[in-house]
Formats: sequence, C-alpha cells, structure tokens
Amino acid sequence: MEKVAVEDVDSWVSPASAKRPVGRALGVEDAALNYYELGPGESFAFGRHRHMGQEEVFYVLSGEATFETGDPREGTEEVVVAAGELVRFGPGEWQQGWNRGEEPVRALAVGAPAESGETTILRECEACGGYTEQSVERAPDEEGALVTVCGDCGGETARFS
Repeated sequence: MEKVAVEDVDSWVSPASAKRPVGRALGVEDAALNYYELGPGESFAFGRHRHMGQEEVFYVLSGEATFETGDPREGTEEVVVAAGELVRFGPGEWQQGWNRGEEPVRALAVGAPAESGETTILRECEACGGYTEQSVERAPDEEGALVTVCGDCGGETARFS
C-alpha cells in the first residue's frame, strides 16, 4: 500500500497552475493519474491533442471545466463538466479542457494505459495562419520553462514556466 498527500507531490510545468503526477508518487504502473488546479483561463493541456493508445477520464472535483472536442481544423464542440461530473475521451479523440469561469477548477485525470502511445498536439500558429502540429520542448533561454513549437515553421507558439 502507498499513501500520499496531493500537496506533497511536486507540480510539473504545464499550462495549469498545478499538475501533480500523483499516480507516479503512489507507484501506479498501469495508468497515469494526475491532479490539476486551473485558474481562470488556464488549460489542462499544451494544445488540442489526442492520445492514439490511451483513453482518458477527467473527474472535476470543484469548479467547472469546458472541454473543446474535435479537430479544430474541421470544426469543434464544447462540453461543460461541472463539479461531481466525469468525462471520458477514447483513444484518438481530440480534446482540450479549460477553465472558462472565474472560480478555480480542481480535477483528477486518469489515463490508461499509462503510456499514451502517439500523441498529436495542435495549436494555432500565427506565422502559418492556422492550426499546426506542435511539439513541446525545453525553452532554450529559460531554465525550467517549456515551449510549444510549430512543426511547419519551427516558430514558438506558447511558453509555460
């Protein structure tokens, strides 16, 4: 048996105020389990994305999360998930969750299996004029920061620290 307090798990750099890999702290091997805190305007993810080899479930503990679904190059939908509700994305489904409200969002995300397989991230690239595939890389000029980089033009599209 393992036990851990959420606040004792170090937060990773992400678009959220906090992303705590609580599953790793517990020694979970067959699933990914992350605790999130999102302030107003923050997101769970670096961009609209899909995991080809993993299903993902979000349980909203407090606040209200808005999930954008679908490929943004083809049209999207929004699904609002309130505290006490869950949402599931199957392997290959496009998604990105946001805090569109004024109150903080706290949520747990479970992905299974633990390894997501191929993950594709899309973000809008101003230089290219649309959504392009992105990679997440370490910022070359800021220790501990991450950037998203357009796969078409190589430009930085966002920075997270």
